[in-house]
Amino acid sequence: MAPVKVLPVAAARATPWRARVLTVGRAVAGKLVPPLVPLVVLLGIWELLCAGPDAALPPPSRVLADTWELITDPFYDRGGLDKGLFWHLLASLQRVLLGYSLAAIGGVAVGTLIGQSQWAMRSLDPLFQVLRTVPPLAWLPLALAAFKSGEPSAIFVIFITAIWPIVINTAVGIRNIPEDYRNVARVLRLNPLEYAVKIMIPAAAPYIFTGLRIGIGLSWLAIVAAEMLIGGVGIGFFIWDAWNSSLISDIIVALIYVGIIGFFLDRSVALVGVLVTRGTATS
Repeated sequence: MAPVKVLPVAAARATPWRARVLTVGRAVAGKLVPPLVPLVVLLGIWELLCAGPDAALPPPSRVLADTWELITDPFYDRGGLDKGLFWHLLASLQRVLLGYSLAAIGGVAVGTLIGQSQWAMRSLDPLFQVLRTVPPLAWLPLALAAFKSGEPSAIFVIFITAIWPIVINTAVGIRNIPEDYRNVARVLRLNPLEYAVKIMIPAAAPYIFTGLRIGIGLSWLAIVAAEMLIGGVGIGFFIWDAWNSSLISDIIVALIYVGIIGFFLDRSVALVGVLVTRGTATS
């Protein structure tokens, strides 16, 4: 009788573990490699085009060398406006979050009123359609005249920039609530508060979060431009100050940070929307 060959226990257990590692590795590579390929190609083209001595812009290698201290020590604070990127970004984010929060509260409230009232829609919609086309920075001189200070003026510019998409999308969401939902509310004899909590807000939430996502993106765009004019600590002022000092590499690094933070702000609002609407709002 031939002897029965028995596999070692450790080898038998290692096989599914390795399979899982390979599966996870392939999934991670599938997520990371596609966006990395165009990034590497772009950096290579940029390096080739700007490597010459007469190039107007620095190549990536020189940007990295010029800004190494700025990248590795973002928390330095030498007093006044001489601060690391962290403090400039933090100041900008604080202004954006305050102005955007006010716009979200006011925009959802006004949008709900317009969506529920035909009279309010007819009276306010033409005004909003005109005001929303005014460029954000056009509001800044008026805000400076009214508030006499750069800080509240910047917050007002963020507020007035972000509120219109929130108002319009909320109103559209309220008006698009299916008639069947309204009939169910009548049959169940829901009071206004119960109707708002159980029917109106859940049904309109995908539209509301679409407006909130557009609003946060516009807020981030507006604060950078506004800070270039009002001065003080903030990423917009940092970029403008770097331009006045001919520090092109610093500007490029700041723009990369601005883009990354704008991306995460958008994704954060989208994630909240998915969680609140249980996946109805797209991420």
